[in-house]
Amino acid sequence: MKISKVAAFIMSLLVSMSAAAQFRNGSAYEDLYDSETSAALKEHVRMLSSSMMEGRGAGTEGERLAAEYVTEQFEKYGLDVLTPKEGDVFGVVTEKGDTLQSRNVVAYVRGYDKSLDDNIIVVGARMDNLGMMPMTVDGQQTYKTFYGANGNASGLSILLELARMVEMNRIMFRRPVVFVAFGASCETFAGAWYFVNRSFEKIWTVDAMINLDMLGTGYNGFYAYTSSNADMNSILRTLAGSLQPIVPEIVAAEPYPSDHRVFYAKEIPSVMFTTGRYPEHNTEKDTESIIDYAYMERELEYIYNAALALAGWNGQIAFRPDAAPKRKGPANRDVVSYADCDYKPMFLNSSDPKQFLEKWVYQYLKYPQEAVRDGIQGRVMVEFIIGIDGKVTDVQVVRSVSPELDAEAVKVVSASPKWKPARLKGEKVRCSMTIPVEFRLEKRGKSSFGIKK
Repeated sequence: MKISKVAAFIMSLLVSMSAAAQFRNGSAYEDLYDSETSAALKEHVRMLSSSMMEGRGAGTEGERLAAEYVTEQFEKYGLDVLTPKEGDVFGVVTEKGDTLQSRNVVAYVRGYDKSLDDNIIVVGARMDNLGMMPMTVDGQQTYKTFYGANGNASGLSILLELARMVEMNRIMFRRPVVFVAFGASCETFAGAWYFVNRSFEKIWTVDAMINLDMLGTGYNGFYAYTSSNADMNSILRTLAGSLQPIVPEIVAAEPYPSDHRVFYAKEIPSVMFTTGRYPEHNTEKDTESIIDYAYMERELEYIYNAALALAGWNGQIAFRPDAAPKRKGPANRDVVSYADCDYKPMFLNSSDPKQFLEKWVYQYLKYPQEAVRDGIQGRVMVEFIIGIDGKVTDVQVVRSVSPELDAEAVKVVSASPKWKPARLKGEKVRCSMTIPVEFRLEKRGKSSFGIKK
C-alpha cells in the first residue's frame, strides 16, 4: 500500500516529536551530551546504586555483587588485581554482636621509578552503604532500600575512573598506586582496619592515603581534609597554584568520619576529598537523581592531579614535622595475636582483658578537659604488644576518636605493669592485644569511664 508524501511527512514528524519528547523527559536526552568520562561515571553510579545491589549493606549479597563489579572494572582497565573476583573476604563482629563476612577489592599500578617501589600511595573508597531495612506499611512487611548513590557510589565511581587514568598514564607516576574498595566501612571502618592491620603485609611502605567519600553533589562545596598535615597541605596548595578545573577548600574540621581515620591512626598522612553531608544522606532518597556528573568530572581531574603530585613528591611525606624517617621493613613479624595463643597473657592472674581495663586503665585514666569542654566522647581502640618479659610495648591507636582522648588512652596503657606472658606450644611468645578504652560524658559535662555491659 502506497503512502502519500504528505502522509509520510506527517508520520515522520510525529515519530521525531515522540523521540524528542522521550529525550527531553528521560535520561537519554542528557546522555546524548555526556563526555566519555561523564558517561563512564554515570554508568558506574547507576550500576552500584541500582536496586540489584540492594543498598550494598556490609556482608550482604549486594556488597558481594558490588565487589565483583569493581573487580571487573579494574581488570577491564588493565590494572593488576590483587584479590579474588569476590574480593578479600574477612569477618566482622558488629556493634550489635552479629558476625558477618565482608570484603575488600585491591588493585595495583606500578610506578616507573623502581627505587620507590616501597613508597606506595593508597587510594581508597568505601564500597558499602546501609543496605535494606525492614518496615511495616499498612500491616504488610516491606523493605526500604538505602541506594547510596552519593554515599558512596559516587566516590567509588571516581576511584574506578581514577584507576583507569593512572593505568593509562602509568609512565608519569613515580610511586606505585594501590586502589582499594573498602567493605564494611559503615561497620566502624572494618575493611580499612583489616587492610591496614591484617591483609596488606607491606603497610609500612605506604607514604600517603587518598580517601574518596561522597563526591556526587557540588552545591555544598568541595573539600580536602588533611588532619592539618603540613606536607599534605603544602602539596595541595602548590597544586592550587596551577591551572585546575576546580580547587577544594582545605578544612581543619573533619567533614565526615571515614576510612582515612584508620590510616591516620597508623601515622600515615591522609587526605579525604568530599563534597560533605547533604539532605539525602543515609535516606532512601540518596539516588542517582541527586548526582551532578559534570561536577564529578571536574573533581576527578583535580584528584588525578593530586595523586600525580603525591606520586612524584620528592622525599618523605611526613606525618608530623619531627617524624622519624620511615622504617625500612615490617616490624613485629614474630608477634602472635591474642586469639591464637594457647595460653593467653594474664594481668593480675586473669586472662580476661576486662581485668586490665577495670583494675588498671580506668583507675588511672583522666578525661582531658579539652574533650570535656568540647563534648567529645567515644571508644578508642588501642593495640599493644605484651613481650616475653611481660612488658607492654608498641602501643598505638587503631581506631581514633580525637587526639586528646587517643593520647590519654595510649599514655595509660603504656604505663601498664608487667603481665604474665602468653605461650604458644609451650614457649613464651610476644602477643598482640586490642582493647576498647571507653570515654563517656554524663549530664552536665561530668566525665566517666567504663565498659559497656
